[in-house]
Amino acid sequence: MSSDRLMRIHSAEFRAMAERVLRVTELTSRLNVLPFDDEAGKARLFEQILGKPLPSGATIYPPFYTDHGLHLDLAERVFINQNCTFLDYAGIRLGARVMVGPKVTFITGGHPVDPAERRLYLTGAPIDVAENVWIGAGATILPGVSIGRDAVVAAGAVVADDVPPASLVTGAKAAVHRRW
Repeated sequence: MSSDRLMRIHSAEFRAMAERVLRVTELTSRLNVLPFDDEAGKARLFEQILGKPLPSGATIYPPFYTDHGLHLDLAERVFINQNCTFLDYAGIRLGARVMVGPKVTFITGGHPVDPAERRLYLTGAPIDVAENVWIGAGATILPGVSIGRDAVVAAGAVVADDVPPASLVTGAKAAVHRRW
């Protein structure tokens, strides 16, 4: 995955990314209206969205949203519930056996805080989720976060800092409440 990124808006790189976003938006729009049992249709669209077939045993329930798709790295036996969003500009990796609840949002992009630079650049940092993690419904995972193996992110948590392995984080500013 990429490290922290800074992309100038209106550059050639930005224009190429914007074209990919439009293409993937069209693909996810088609995916999200397929009959639920159209496995072949979903598989074809996921391959176009991700640039490769879904890994063995991976399950994604539509509706599903991503802005790029090619920077979303899913391991085997990942489960993604309905209505999740993956803004994967800087890269998102989900390890084996990760479970993602409904309405979870992963955001790898942003803008500089300085108002003079805010409309000039897109910032980004990758998200890395280790094996056997459970992310509860409605959680938001912010740029640059790593979530350790066997951790649990509670429903509705906003994760702005790294999560240690084998720990539970909760709250609007996710905080460690216990470890094991």
